[in-house]
Amino acid sequence: MNQKITEENRPQAPRDPEGKRSGFYIMRGKEIAGSPQPDGRGIQFLFMDDGRMVSSARLVGGVTDERILDMLRTTEGFRRLVHSIGIVAETENAGTVDFVFQMYAKKGCDTPGTELRLSLPADGMEYRITLADCRWSEADGVPGQIRFEFPHAGELATVSVKLYLQDGYEAPEPVEEEPVDLDSPEYGEILRRSLVQTGNPARLQKALRKARQGEDVTVAFIGGSITQGAGAVPINTECYACKAFRKFCSLAGKGTEENVHYRKAGVGGTPSELGMLRYDRDVVRGEAKPDIVVVEFAVNDMGDETGGECYDSLVRKILAEENAPAVILLFAVFVDDWNLQERLKSVGEAYSLPMVSIRDAVVEQFYKKPAEGRVFSKNQFFYDCYHPSNLGHTVMADCLLHLLQTVDQMPEEEDTLKLGEIMPPLGGEFEKVRFFDRSSHIQGISVDCGSFCHCDKELQAVEMDMNLEPTDEFPFNWMYRGETEEGECRPFYLSLECSALLLIFKDSGSSSFGRAKVWVDGKEVLTADPHVNGWTHCNPVICIRKSECRRHQVEIRMDEGEQEKAFTILGFGYVE
Repeated sequence: MNQKITEENRPQAPRDPEGKRSGFYIMRGKEIAGSPQPDGRGIQFLFMDDGRMVSSARLVGGVTDERILDMLRTTEGFRRLVHSIGIVAETENAGTVDFVFQMYAKKGCDTPGTELRLSLPADGMEYRITLADCRWSEADGVPGQIRFEFPHAGELATVSVKLYLQDGYEAPEPVEEEPVDLDSPEYGEILRRSLVQTGNPARLQKALRKARQGEDVTVAFIGGSITQGAGAVPINTECYACKAFRKFCSLAGKGTEENVHYRKAGVGGTPSELGMLRYDRDVVRGEAKPDIVVVEFAVNDMGDETGGECYDSLVRKILAEENAPAVILLFAVFVDDWNLQERLKSVGEAYSLPMVSIRDAVVEQFYKKPAEGRVFSKNQFFYDCYHPSNLGHTVMADCLLHLLQTVDQMPEEEDTLKLGEIMPPLGGEFEKVRFFDRSSHIQGISVDCGSFCHCDKELQAVEMDMNLEPTDEFPFNWMYRGETEEGECRPFYLSLECSALLLIFKDSGSSSFGRAKVWVDGKEVLTADPHVNGWTHCNPVICIRKSECRRHQVEIRMDEGEQEKAFTILGFGYVE
């Protein structure tokens, strides 16, 4: 059951003494943009589940009271804690924006959660939703997401959301942020700390030399949601990748539309296990191979089932290209100061690669006072608990520029990398992995798709390159819709010669999707469950590894009792 507060009955700006109620921000002066929707509208999605609202309360609101933070984890606690929600939106044209706060239903419940909706003028004034005036659903489980909905795609706004508390709860007073000075000596120290090592600079120097001589040079970026541009507003031009590309062009003395070309291939929520499978499709694209590739998976690979071998394999795959591209390892960081730098930097050390650490650059100064050398706070650097703000993306790009400038000032060196003579520190089993999907025609691979004969159009989509319009990931797929004309569920069969095999399947938050079993040579090897991640997402899993290269028979069929549900096979990766 949804409670919708519309233009006709929206709350008015509060008057004293209501304005003195204690509260804290979960967003303050946040820049947002409406991502394009099929109906022409623009929507900014801001997820609040999985501890995100708790993190925002800590980061933006300065809340340290664990009792208050714990209440934010469920709708029941949220309603006991929060009296009202204050919303401020401001756009250049002072139009109207719809604020939506959606509760997610309890697991296994088909009834939708409560939806609080307020249509408000984007005039910089605060408007409130009082929770006692809303109708609530018994299905409510957790605060799920906040949306700002615009009449048109691409609209920009600055927004704030403040939670006003019930009597008996007190929040800390808001702390005013100091202005950020990116020309200060302290900022220069941040950039210096970001440089883990230059490694052998020969390949980077070659790319700069080619660019200055007017030869075609391609700078590419592959990674997760940070490389996609999450937290940047707008996502296509304010992301670190675009900013770093522009800085490379400037360093080379070239414009952004001359001989230096840009490829951005970040996919949110995905690890290097998927990155190595989509490198040829999303980065190379059958065109000129990149001269520089920035690899950013240091906050995405926690769930890597190989413990780093996929990352190592991806790096080796790129380094082995005939045009000998430069590879830069970029280590991003989460708001809790975490990344996988200690695991992954062994790859850069083994191959003498340039490495840049955002964790090394920014974390130490977060814990200083402004007068003691802090340049910016966590709230200023981060958009949310995972992604950098526009400022954070600028810092990341400046750290990459610092590497390029350092390398540019070094004496020219010879490329001495002999990849075949170096033992992969984390493993290189997947270095020569190849991808295939429904569009592929590869000799020796046969497919009988059975009832998996449809094509899924509702896919994870990402903003590639400078584009604001999202591009579907893995559009040439095989989908089982949960029904056939024959009234039966025929399995998907695959026959191929390989030593390793990976399946990519679609995750979904929809209850209409179900589990599938994967069998190899007559033995069940795994259950592919699309609900583990709970959103539309690309999920790679290993079916075969460390095998001798021989012919394998692979069967994918719906799990028992799941035949009426859907399942999508996005593609496969294999090593011969």
